[in-house]
Amino acid sequence: MPPHHELATLLASRSARRGDFVLSSGRRSDLYVDARLTTMSPDGLVIIGHLGLESINAMGWSADSVGGLTLGADPVSYAIAFASQLANSPIRAFTVRKEAKKHGTGQRIEGPFRSGDRVVVVEDVVTTGGSARDAAEVIRAAGGVPVGVLAVVDREEGGREMLESLGLPVVSLVTAAQIIAAMPQD
Repeated sequence: MPPHHELATLLASRSARRGDFVLSSGRRSDLYVDARLTTMSPDGLVIIGHLGLESINAMGWSADSVGGLTLGADPVSYAIAFASQLANSPIRAFTVRKEAKKHGTGQRIEGPFRSGDRVVVVEDVVTTGGSARDAAEVIRAAGGVPVGVLAVVDREEGGREMLESLGLPVVSLVTAAQIIAAMPQD
């Protein structure tokens, strides 16, 4: 099975649910994708790391590091960093906190991020693009250079277009339509 189809199938069987849901964006949807059920599983990590690294290279982003808002971006970033080491082209992973911690150094970015890094902003599911935009702003403020956004799932609800209007090219590993197509039919 081709890897993108395999990922869509994993997401369809583990992460996607039909019903009436309110998303973090505040929008209502009849499809909910809890990508963490796939991104935090061993086989999900392997395929996402491989496909993520392959996509970054195909886009020519020459990234030094990958990261995004915790919690959704974390396993995706770590999987890509691991795959990059196996490919002898290491890319460091980091986490962006939703708010500065109130103790220690008060950092928003945790991990081996460096000012001047070319960064791929990572997101598990893009709906409106708000989380990726917020992460890019924090990364810029810390001296990083966001070169693009990698999403595991693009819900195809305008997030890609919003991010691209800000000069952030977007690549997604699968779309909501591909997940729906892979879901078992009742």
